[in-house]
Amino acid sequence: MTKQELIKERRNWDWRTELRKAHPNKERIQLDKTAMPELPIQQRITSFHEEVALGYSMEEAMAEARRCLDCPNPGCVEGCPVGIHIPSFIKLIEKGQMIDAVNIIRETSSLPAVCGRVCPQEKQCESQCIYTLSLKKQAVSIGNLERYVADYERLHRDRSIKPQRGETPQRGKIAVVGSGPAGLSFATDMAKWGYDVTVYEAQAELGGVLRYGIPEFCLPNSIIEDELDKMRDLGVHFQTNTTVGKTITYEDLKALGMEGVFIATGVGVANYMNIPGEDLQGVYTASEYLAKYNLMTPEELAAELPSLRGKRVAVIGGGNTAIDAVRTAIRFDAKEAMIVYRRGEDEMPARAEEVRHAREEGTHFLTLHNPVEYLGNEEGKVIAMRLQRMELGAPDESGRRRPVAIPGDIVTMPVDEVVVCIGYSASTLLTKSMPDLQVDKWGNIIVNEGKQTSIPDVYAGGDIVRGAATVILAMGDGRRAATAMHQRLTGRIEEGALV
Repeated sequence: MTKQELIKERRNWDWRTELRKAHPNKERIQLDKTAMPELPIQQRITSFHEEVALGYSMEEAMAEARRCLDCPNPGCVEGCPVGIHIPSFIKLIEKGQMIDAVNIIRETSSLPAVCGRVCPQEKQCESQCIYTLSLKKQAVSIGNLERYVADYERLHRDRSIKPQRGETPQRGKIAVVGSGPAGLSFATDMAKWGYDVTVYEAQAELGGVLRYGIPEFCLPNSIIEDELDKMRDLGVHFQTNTTVGKTITYEDLKALGMEGVFIATGVGVANYMNIPGEDLQGVYTASEYLAKYNLMTPEELAAELPSLRGKRVAVIGGGNTAIDAVRTAIRFDAKEAMIVYRRGEDEMPARAEEVRHAREEGTHFLTLHNPVEYLGNEEGKVIAMRLQRMELGAPDESGRRRPVAIPGDIVTMPVDEVVVCIGYSASTLLTKSMPDLQVDKWGNIIVNEGKQTSIPDVYAGGDIVRGAATVILAMGDGRRAATAMHQRLTGRIEEGALV
């Protein structure tokens, strides 16, 4: 059944009628979400490389898919930044047509195995599910289903069959700066449409934040490698250890015949709070802390573990990176691992599932506290932190209640390591090498709706435009930029393009 035929089925739809049709025996109605199997807690807190969420079985995936009521105006699609036609792929899972289901996803998303694992579905597609809005139940587990069919494809596809390029091969040469989610999404679409795409990566390994910023217990490197292999099959070239703006310039790229450039460098400069003691030994940025251990082999981690055990680790911040860092500390057998966050837990931007995992694994949540100073010993090593107690005031521009200091209420706590996870800013290395490239006061590149910059053949997307955001938003930027650049070069809009 085609996507168009599936859409036609939604005429004269009523969720109450559909619920009765799907579950004629009221005693067998499954309104509750199908639980995701997980690694036992005692096993997962000792393993850096084993994934915590184990994924659905086929039976579990089909049972969860049957919960979908096939809405005629699905809010979940509106809530998806790349516009995946979610009811269509879920209906195909219900019928056991897993490859057809993942093909629906790949019409608009190039990294389903990644997004199924790390995207905040509860704040996007799942927040618009009718189970949440009308039935006051848990939403259909869209992320878990996306992950299931992507994993099914990886395990069952015929690897001798290569992806198809566009009808007109080698339309022109295109450069991509950065191999994170925005760059990979852009490169995939352009390669499918017949362009000769080269991705330039400053680091030694590909994947950007996916590789360096997300631990393997959340996103295994094997998943990233599989997606990169698909891109290589499409003809995408990768060049690592190449910093555009230093190793190679925009003028060099033009001399190589590049007809367009897409900048997707992300924001790699960690923010500090600028408080006393941030220069002490044992105070790290999130990128220092996570990248070092994410690239270690199991053997290297085992050798390092004795020197990491038994420490009191404080992670400053409430986002996904902070949760990743504190869960990493737990796997290093920390004596105490705590999240220090200036707002309440309800205001934390981290994924709800990751917060739950962190709590199960032993994280202490010290909310409504904010560091004001780190104290060191004579050797310059951090030994304590002074925390200002906070209370919540009126909402700020983000809609969250603003944290307000309680005058004179400061506590001192012992600590051996501090990991600062309060966001990132843009590096100026690339933008300063391109004087005609307009940036805002934060150093982020200014683009129009089509992600085109002030230089006509240069486009940009992801965190270097938005500031730190999510994987799926970066991917949406990459796809929109690919559509706009392709239209500029050819005058065409391809089927499946994100406009």
